[in-house]
Order: sequence, then C-alpha cells, then structure tokens
Amino acid sequence: MATDPDKAKPDANIIAQANTDSCDLILRAVAFAAHKHRDQRRKNKEASPYINHPIQLATVLWEEGRVQDAKVIAAALLHDTLEDTETSWQELRGEFGEEIADIVLEVTDTQWIKKELRKRLQVARARHSSEKAKLVKLADKICNLRDIGAHPPHGWTLERKQHYFDWAKEVVDRLRGTHVGLEQKFDEVYALKP
Repeated sequence: MATDPDKAKPDANIIAQANTDSCDLILRAVAFAAHKHRDQRRKNKEASPYINHPIQLATVLWEEGRVQDAKVIAAALLHDTLEDTETSWQELRGEFGEEIADIVLEVTDTQWIKKELRKRLQVARARHSSEKAKLVKLADKICNLRDIGAHPPHGWTLERKQHYFDWAKEVVDRLRGTHVGLEQKFDEVYALKP
C-alpha cells in the first residue's frame, strides 16, 4: 500500500517545529543564565567566568549522557540562578514555565541554613527528587568533581577537597538508578579523588 506523501509532511513539520522550539528554549536559557551570572566568577585560581559551569552541565548531559530533553538542558543551564543570583522562582516560571522553574528549585540549596545542614539536606532530598532534577544533580556533581580535581577553588586544602568528593558521592549514591551512563562518569571522576 502506497503512503500518501501529504500525510508524511505534517509529521516532518511537527518534528522540525519541536526541534526549533527545543533550540529556542535552550538558547533562551543560556542567554538568561549568562545575563544573571554576568558578574560572577568561579572560585578557582583563574577566576573563570561562572557561566562556564552551567554550560559544562548542559554539555555533560547532552554529549556524555545523551540526554536530549530540552527542559532538562534548560534547567541545567539555569540550575544556579535561584541560589546564586537575584532570580526568583516566579521570574523563572514566567520566562521558562513551571516545570523548569520547579526543576531548578529542586536542585537549589536553601541559603539561609548553615552550610553543613544544607549539605545534609541535599543528601536527604536527593532520592526524592524528580527524574529531571536527578539528571541535573548528577551532571552538577560530575562537573564539580572535575573542577575540583583540575582547577580547585583557591585555598582549598587537600582535606577539604577529599571531604567534598565524599559528600558528592553520598548525594550521587542516592541518585543511583537514574542514568547508568552518567553514574559511571561520576564514578570515573570520583576514582580520581585527591
């Protein structure tokens, strides 16, 4: 039976539109994050631009994890905007929708709580996060360990680096079963613990 070529066109058009919408979402997210983080620097000796970190997360998800969900990639790009800038959840929701704003909120630390308690809460909450938030959290831990190994924050002692590696593993151990490939990437980086 022959296929009507006109019936195939809408499917191709729908796919093209979905790809365009995904690309638009990701580009809007990187532009928003770049603007929000414009005056921030990483804590490494080189004081590299902060926006490099969210871009690394998106790259790890897309290239190493083969995660092609535009909402996950956008959330990865935006993941530190609530925590480290003057961005509100309402602003994120207005710009990117409730789902992305909620993913970002899930991976955001509560800044008014003492650091040690924030770290404990991150461990406790990890298992109960949405699948999309877990993917962002996995990529964040991979990137953070890579950065600490290659370009540690200025003044960090060996003990502090080791403590961070161990804490990151506690978080990731509660994310296991989310994405085998990303979990393996994390384990490879963790094996390089200083």
